[in-house]
Amino acid sequence: MPPSLTLPRADGTLARYTLTGQAPITGAPGPIESRIGMAAVHVVADPLARIDPTLDVALDWDATLAFRRHVWSLGLAVAEAMDTSQRGMGFPWSSAKELIKRSVAEARTMAGAVIASGAGTDDLQPGPRVTIADVEAAYEESCGFIESVGGRIILMASRALAACAKGPDDYVKVYGRILGQVEAPVIIHWLGDMFDPALAGYWGSHDLDRATETLLAIVSDYAANIDGVKISLLDQKREIAVRRRFPASVRMYTGDDFDYPTTLGGDAQGYSDALLGIFDVIAPAASAALHALDRDDRAEFSRVLGPTLALSRHVFGAPTRFYKTGVVFAAYLNGHQSHFRMVGGMESARSIPHLAEQFVLMDKAALLRDPDHAAERMRRVLAVAGVA
Repeated sequence: MPPSLTLPRADGTLARYTLTGQAPITGAPGPIESRIGMAAVHVVADPLARIDPTLDVALDWDATLAFRRHVWSLGLAVAEAMDTSQRGMGFPWSSAKELIKRSVAEARTMAGAVIASGAGTDDLQPGPRVTIADVEAAYEESCGFIESVGGRIILMASRALAACAKGPDDYVKVYGRILGQVEAPVIIHWLGDMFDPALAGYWGSHDLDRATETLLAIVSDYAANIDGVKISLLDQKREIAVRRRFPASVRMYTGDDFDYPTTLGGDAQGYSDALLGIFDVIAPAASAALHALDRDDRAEFSRVLGPTLALSRHVFGAPTRFYKTGVVFAAYLNGHQSHFRMVGGMESARSIPHLAEQFVLMDKAALLRDPDHAAERMRRVLAVAGVA
């Protein structure tokens, strides 16, 4: 019989829930041909390190790298040291450098493993004395490090640039300088302010249409140095419209965790590839769905991926920037780490009823790889919150 347990609901009441009993999705091995599917992956904190977890960082390197091997084994690529790893929310560039170095080295041990890593301006705190030249120098240091260890670059949005730029021309200047120096084509990441409020007005305007035109101008001028653009605005129509205006050589990597099946599935005029935080949570389903597209089995693609959408919308619900808690919670439920602790103590960023609903949605999407074990772990989290 499927396990059952008492869960708190949003209205403050308790209700008994019995798991569905359906077989978990296992994903498929081997390369994916029809799309690039990148999972922006989380890091596993070391819960026993003698540090102040709100001020310092210590990782469980074995568990962190094991999760990357899990993602690669399913045919997915890894987007390393992105916002999913809590860049800008407790995980600094000084720690990210070691993570990138180790992960790039780990990728070399697995045939076909693909990895790209986030380059940003983390150590440059926005302030009145920060200049455009400072931003350029910070980007150059970050990009140079990634290239020095043999990595590919994802050019992350910069809080410092958003704070000091006077308008679109400053973005054109900074991105032009960096793109003119890179050794290989990069992925540009436009992260919306729903993910990071400090990035409001990126590309020099709070008007998204004007901001889009600035991005498109940069892409047009430096297309040879751009592999693709990841847009994380949770705006399907804008993503598709922008995609259709890209040069043929430039990919659109969907960052729309609210409606990725549509943009991945595509239409007569094209499709998006993926660079998604939710792929960390739904890696087996993402693998199975994208392998189905390889066979042109769109019915199976929809059958597998469709049930994950309610889960993703819940995990990325407002305040969206706290989605990382749900990502790590999923890893805990599925046995990818032995504890539910996070860098910076961010395991407390979501309520217990929120996590309980995530548990239910993971079960309904067949994403609990051992339902009995997951139920027991859910009970442990509930017990800490006083739910018997």
